[in-house]
Order: sequence, then structure tokens, then C-alpha cells
Amino acid sequence: MMFLLSAACAAEPTLPTTRLTLGGHTITVEVADDEAERSLGLMHRKTLPADAGMLFVYPDARVRNFWMKNTHIPLTIAYIGKDGRIVHLADMKPLDLDVTPSVLPATYALEMNQGWFAAHGIAVGDAILGLP
Repeated sequence: MMFLLSAACAAEPTLPTTRLTLGGHTITVEVADDEAERSLGLMHRKTLPADAGMLFVYPDARVRNFWMKNTHIPLTIAYIGKDGRIVHLADMKPLDLDVTPSVLPATYALEMNQGWFAAHGIAVGDAILGLP
């Protein structure tokens, strides 16, 4: 993994990054792979670069729930099964305390700017390459 610190995010915390491929599009994602990193997620951030996101990595596959507490960026979440395929996509509103369930078991969750998946033709069932 490499470390990424852009000028836009200089005042915001960053995690180790990796690159993923979805439908022929390459993105750079911060990797949250322990409990503390997953709990903080993208909270308190004001922006997210266009082709960047956060990948949440879990040790097992089960139904996951996310909320937007202290998260100011409108996001779309892709829940991903252990096979690397998207099992559910959902838009999430900034600061919303309602949970957004994965519906099906997920080992990963990928948050991107709201609308990114739709704009790039990415749908449920699509595979994500490069997952850790």
C-alpha cells in the first residue's frame, strides 16, 4: 500500500491507500481495516476527491450497517461480498443517523461520492478487482 496526502485533504486524516478497478475504472481508496479506522470512516471530512473513496475491510462476511453520523459528504455505499462482487448499493445523506443495511452478507464496504457508481455504470453484481 502507498500513502496519499493531497492538498485538498491536507488538514484531514488519511489512511494507507490502494487502487481498485471497477468496470474498467481505477480508483484510489483509503483502507480502513481495523475497528478504530472503520468507526471513524469519513467522519468530519468536508470533501472527497472525484475518483477516491474509502474501503472498509472486515474479517468476516455478515450483514453490515452504516450510518452518516458526523459525515458531511453525500455518499453512495457499495456493500461487497467475500467474492468481490457488489451485493447492494445505497445512497446516504449527510449527517443522517438512520442505518443503511447491506441486506446481504458483506466483507467489504466501499464509500464513494454520491452518484459515482451510477455515473460509471457500476451495478449490483459487478466485480471489484484489487481488494485486499
